[in-house]
Amino acid sequence: MFTGIVERGEVVKVEATPDGARLWIRSPILETCALGASVATNGVCLTVTDRDGDVCRFDVIRESLDRSALGDLEAGDRVNVERPVRAGDELGGHIVQGHVDGVGDVVSVSSEGRMRVATPLTRYIVEKGSITVNGVSLTVTAVDEAAFEVALIPHTLEVTNLGEADRVNIEVDVLAKYVEKLTQGEKRCL
Repeated sequence: MFTGIVERGEVVKVEATPDGARLWIRSPILETCALGASVATNGVCLTVTDRDGDVCRFDVIRESLDRSALGDLEAGDRVNVERPVRAGDELGGHIVQGHVDGVGDVVSVSSEGRMRVATPLTRYIVEKGSITVNGVSLTVTAVDEAAFEVALIPHTLEVTNLGEADRVNIEVDVLAKYVEKLTQGEKRCL
């Protein structure tokens, strides 16, 4: 579990594999990661498969590449990284699973920090609700059938990659997905 309060990292290397890809990411927060640790990378929960100092390797399966924008990454790209929350840590953002629901296309980022993102996921998004964009916990300021907006403060633009992203990973609030399932009358096992 994550909170959406991220730090900056950099893609060192990307390698295609028969089943997906391997990513090497550098960040000071990765220096003490153990093999098998979870790290949210642009909002996608990945497992550390190797580490050398502050560089960790992640094996990304085809499913993750198909549901996210991780396949767009190249060496030198900035990414948002977050280690999982520990029991007793402050929950500064909101509960983030690292299970990306899909991608969105950044339509615009205004000089005032209003970011508009087009996505087919808007049925799960409500004004003043929580949303995770590239791993960053944000509050929705507006939503319509085609897109949603968030307001980015200067600090967020400075310490994340949101001001430079064209395609972003989106995780909607998990509660919205459960409500949809329950209201559609699907059978449940008890």
